[in-house]
Amino acid sequence: MELVQDTSRPPLKYVKGVPLIKYFAEAIGPLQSLQPRPDDLLISTYPKSGTTWVSEILDMIYQDGDLEKCQRAPILTRVPFLEFKGPGCPTGMEVLKDTPAPRLLKTHLPLALLPQALLDQKIKVIYVARNAKDVAVSYYHFYRMAKVYPEPGTWDSFLEKFMAGEVSYGSWYQHVREWWELRHTHPVLYLFYEDMQENPKREIRKILEFVGRSLSEETVDHIVRHTSFKEMKKNPMANYSTLPVEIMDHNISAFMRKGITGDWKTMFTVAQNERFDAHYAEKMAGCNLKFHTEL
Repeated sequence: MELVQDTSRPPLKYVKGVPLIKYFAEAIGPLQSLQPRPDDLLISTYPKSGTTWVSEILDMIYQDGDLEKCQRAPILTRVPFLEFKGPGCPTGMEVLKDTPAPRLLKTHLPLALLPQALLDQKIKVIYVARNAKDVAVSYYHFYRMAKVYPEPGTWDSFLEKFMAGEVSYGSWYQHVREWWELRHTHPVLYLFYEDMQENPKREIRKILEFVGRSLSEETVDHIVRHTSFKEMKKNPMANYSTLPVEIMDHNISAFMRKGITGDWKTMFTVAQNERFDAHYAEKMAGCNLKFHTEL
């Protein structure tokens, strides 16, 4: 009798020089045939940078703040994740087929792997960037609980891989920089996770203006409340607890863990921090992107 192959912890697979989760790498080919609609909106981020947060905010905006409508399905269904593919789950492209317009789409892909039609058709993009240190820590914990990733190893070895761009989706530095540059030629609203934390209402107003919608002050306040970390952490339609344990094991670490700025201080040693700062300065030389590593 043939043994069922264990689907967990496969090694990363390179596509055009970018390391990806094995299953996601398999989805890149079919994804290139994507036919965007003019009213599509793409949410783009490097992983662990506030993707689910901004997805929930946008779904609430699109539903005019109606909480019940936002509980209609898990976030993966409400905002199709383009390159998603996992054992026993519908792919992002399959979910997209059943999504009524106007559609919200989500991706973590660097520009090299993005379906060209999204760029050619000037589909609006909301990009969220988060400081590299907090991303590295959050990504490490995510690797631990999401079994579609390889084993993360020690924090020290994971940090080295993160700095070298040898984690899924490749280099954080390249990702945040190339999407920042894209603003010059493409309709991109570039937001920062730390700004969203500091003043969510101000950032939601920026989003409303960008998507050409208006909501009452009361509705905006309602969205701020509902999309707070505390509320989303306990919302099964937003916290990924509906996914099978074979894909995400919330007993190892919650998908929504802390959601704070400055958590890197609990993980980085003094030596790691000094090394990271030097490497960061080198990688981000000549770029005018500025991040807050604490609030």
